[in-house]
Amino acid sequence: MKAYIAVPVTLAMVYRAWSHQSLTPAGIVAAALTATAHAVHPWSLPFALLIVFFLAGTRVTKVKHDVKAKLTVQASGSAGGEGARTHIQGQYSLSSYLRILANSAVASVLTLLHAYQLRQREQNPSACYSWPGDILVVGIVANYAAVAADTFSSELGILSKSKPRLITSPTLREVPPGTNGGVTAYGLAAGLLGSLVIVTTSVLLIPFCSPKSGVLGFGGTAGWSFLDRQRFAFAMTIWGALGSVLDSFLGGWLQQSVVDTRSGRVVEGEGGKRVLVSKGGPNSMHYKKRAELKAKLLHGDGKDALEIQPASDESSISAQIEEALNHKMGGSDKYDPKKKFRKPSFGDEKPSRVVESGTLALLDNNEVNFLMALTMSLGAMGVASWFWDVPFRSIFPA
Repeated sequence: MKAYIAVPVTLAMVYRAWSHQSLTPAGIVAAALTATAHAVHPWSLPFALLIVFFLAGTRVTKVKHDVKAKLTVQASGSAGGEGARTHIQGQYSLSSYLRILANSAVASVLTLLHAYQLRQREQNPSACYSWPGDILVVGIVANYAAVAADTFSSELGILSKSKPRLITSPTLREVPPGTNGGVTAYGLAAGLLGSLVIVTTSVLLIPFCSPKSGVLGFGGTAGWSFLDRQRFAFAMTIWGALGSVLDSFLGGWLQQSVVDTRSGRVVEGEGGKRVLVSKGGPNSMHYKKRAELKAKLLHGDGKDALEIQPASDESSISAQIEEALNHKMGGSDKYDPKKKFRKPSFGDEKPSRVVESGTLALLDNNEVNFLMALTMSLGAMGVASWFWDVPFRSIFPA
């Protein structure tokens, strides 16, 4: 990528992220380093894919954000949704950094490898892409096609009018919007659109050798015909869309989704982190605290004692005790998520948060995204290696 293009574009994107508070300072540093890794490549392809993914991902995140915010709830009790990927509070700066790495780390490594290989060859480093070509290019395109499909599917699929169905469930049972592993036809179509955006950009920017070219490039024997390019675009678009499906499977198995039983909405952890689930029962801290306060209300003296109204029947006494307990535990409305001391259970001590999917709970959101991107990139290179008969070891420097 030409420095006179890459430098001002990177600075413009950093300024935009800073002015719109769409990334934390740590996220801005990560974005700048990622952009640099992409800009050192002789082709404009990797850098352009990074910029297109960033702009498209930011745009779809903002689509009907007010509607999406009402479909989930933050673990802190605020409305759901990430906004423009804000999380500007200091304690969440790391999540912004990790999110960028999850989506672009694999592509950054592949880009640096391919740039090094191009410069090590005797040919012009900006030479055209021959048929069959370097499988590293396939991996770069596959990475961004997959993460774009996942972003589009997540941000637009949640707006589907039909309820999501859990892809890891044998019965494909319905789940609340925002559940990891939940899929809809609308979300899958949105994922296909995201992949198509990236692949279309790739086809326009990859310097394909013309059909009349001679032996050009590593392992090259010919140029690309128009039909070859169409097949490449079709295969990469479908592969990228499958990335969102894989992400749903991984999320449904490995990333825990928690539902607030009071509202029926998915509880989102700050920065994609795991949500704590309070368990009810006589051994829970909440149960013990209420029991302790109840004893003071009934048997204490002074300000801790409850003044029972005269001529009160048993149900009236119970209501007075319940109201006093709710007030002591942080407010008269125990269902208000904005209360500082949120109740982890109902009066019957049943948990207010239940696990909807991802009972293994091994990974958080960023880790699932990274695993999906890595799998789809390596998988695409493996298929290209087999189809083109290009050794997979060719991705490593000589």
